[in-house]
Amino acid sequence: MKSEEKFKAFIEFFERNMPVAETELVFESPYQLLVAVILSAQCTDKRVNLISPALFKVFPTVDKMAASSPEEIFALIKSCSFPNNKARNLHGMAVMLHEKFHGIVPEDVEVLQTLPGVGRKTANVIASVVFNKPAMAVDTHVFRVSERLGLTLNARNPKDAEMQLIKYLPEQVIPKAHHWLILHGRYVCKARKPLCNSCGATFFCDYFQRNC
Repeated sequence: MKSEEKFKAFIEFFERNMPVAETELVFESPYQLLVAVILSAQCTDKRVNLISPALFKVFPTVDKMAASSPEEIFALIKSCSFPNNKARNLHGMAVMLHEKFHGIVPEDVEVLQTLPGVGRKTANVIASVVFNKPAMAVDTHVFRVSERLGLTLNARNPKDAEMQLIKYLPEQVIPKAHHWLILHGRYVCKARKPLCNSCGATFFCDYFQRNC
C-alpha cells in the first residue's frame, strides 16, 4: 500500500470509528491545559486529573502561580513523577507568562518553547488543542502507533516522526489525528501487548501483516 493510500485508509477508518477524539486531560483555560501537559510528562492523564483540581484551586490563574514558589507548587504535585523539576518549571513558566506575555498563553509553537518546561511536544499540544493549529504532537503513543501502522518509516526521533506524519496528513485533520493515535495506542495498540484481535485497523497495519 502506497503512503497516500495508507493515510487515506487511516483517515477514513478513524473518522468513521472515532469521530470525536479529544484530550483526556481536564482543563478550563489555555493556562490550565499548559500546566496539565507539563505535569503529564512521564505521568498518566488519569494521575494529572487527580492532582490538578487542588492545584488550580490554589493557583487559578497564571498570576497566582507566578506569585507563589516552587516549594508551594511541589506540595500540591508531589504524587506525580519528577515533582521537583515540574514544580520549578511550572513556577518559571508562570513567571515568564506573567512578565513577558501579560498572562496570555502564546499560540506560536516556537514561542511556546521558550517557556520553562515546554518542549516541542507540549508546544504542539497547546497549539493544536487550544488554537486548532496543524501541529502534530508526538508522544510515546503517537511514535509507536504511527510506526506500527506504517504511517512513519524508521523514524529516528519524535521530530522525524512528526515531519513524516504532517507530510501526508491534510492540515485540517492533523489536530484530530494526534488524538486518534494517542487514544488508539492507549487502549488498543498497547506497547507490550497490542490488542490486534480486536483492532479494526489491521487491514492497513504493517505490524499486523508482519506478526499476525
